[in-house]
Amino acid sequence: MKRKVKDNHEIKHKQSSFPRTGKVYLVLCLLFVITGLTAYTGTEPVVPMGDYVFNYPANFGNRINVPADNPTTQQGVYLGRLLFYEPKLSATNAISCGNCHQQSKAFTDGRALSIGVNNGLATRNSMSLANLLWARKFFWDGRAASLEDQVLFPLTNPHEMGQSIQVSVQKLSNTKLYPGLFKIVYGDSTITGDRIAKAIAQFERTLISANSRYDQYLRNAYKPTGDELKGMELFNRGPDPEKGIRGANCTHCHGGPKTYLELFHNNGLDSISKDEGMAAFTGLVTDRGRFKVPTLRNIALTAPYMHDGRFKTLDEVVDHYSEHIKQSVSLSAFLQGESNEVGGHSLKLLPKEKKQLIAFLNMLTDSTFITDKRFGNPHQSTKN
Repeated sequence: MKRKVKDNHEIKHKQSSFPRTGKVYLVLCLLFVITGLTAYTGTEPVVPMGDYVFNYPANFGNRINVPADNPTTQQGVYLGRLLFYEPKLSATNAISCGNCHQQSKAFTDGRALSIGVNNGLATRNSMSLANLLWARKFFWDGRAASLEDQVLFPLTNPHEMGQSIQVSVQKLSNTKLYPGLFKIVYGDSTITGDRIAKAIAQFERTLISANSRYDQYLRNAYKPTGDELKGMELFNRGPDPEKGIRGANCTHCHGGPKTYLELFHNNGLDSISKDEGMAAFTGLVTDRGRFKVPTLRNIALTAPYMHDGRFKTLDEVVDHYSEHIKQSVSLSAFLQGESNEVGGHSLKLLPKEKKQLIAFLNMLTDSTFITDKRFGNPHQSTKN
């Protein structure tokens, strides 16, 4: 079932009656086409209706996170996608969520720190939005417990989109498009900050990345190269030099098909972290410099890396974990005393092993995800 939104915000079902035969049929059809072309204004989007069905591999698991008060619907996702790419939600009418979360970069922006309104800089690196359907904590410091809570931060943050929810509500209320869409999704045309956040969260839950070469390998549809297979072995194994086992020890934090676990760690970037991380909320010394473990899905597309974007390449990232972990009171236990050398204090991967590990990381790129038209900017075909 699909519905249309008219300029006067009334909702109208698609018409389907036609004359049956002969010249009358032909004349009426021509009139119908001419009338339709004349009346079309580009402001009558067809809105899909009904429950939204998530499609993902069985090995991703069913512990998805959809709040009871915001069930995912096709019309809600439709509205959320429009809002995700809506520049009217920023103080300058020039920035949308899509600026810092670009589909071609797996919903990151390629910058160490994103540029917000008035050229202000965000305080941390833009995180990928892939596979948030399974996440329960959001932001590098985990401050938001739901996608609905997360959405409101960048909208109102003075360094990001810099606009109060009240102003955003007023702007959307003054458009021809949005009141009718909110009526379709929520039953009436009232626009609120809560409804804006819920719709964007619905869209973000649909951003599922599950067709990389690694996924294809897991379903026996791709044969990895020798370097990719060796890199996969290193990724999945911890080192045990006394038994002659070499490993990169990645799966403590990035295990499973989705390549991330719901964990927060200090990964040894600094002896004394300038950014407090989780400690800003907990006040605990052991939380200083602890940040959310990000997904490695599409990692080749999401440079630069770390919470502050300090590493420009995957080579720099692998070098860090191999040789440059810095000790501190909050350093993750998983990163202490792990080495491929007997008595060693760091991983000490060989140059060839680093290349093999990166070959595996490149297997995680999902070209389907970054070209899926369902996730792209819809405003190119919709006027509001």
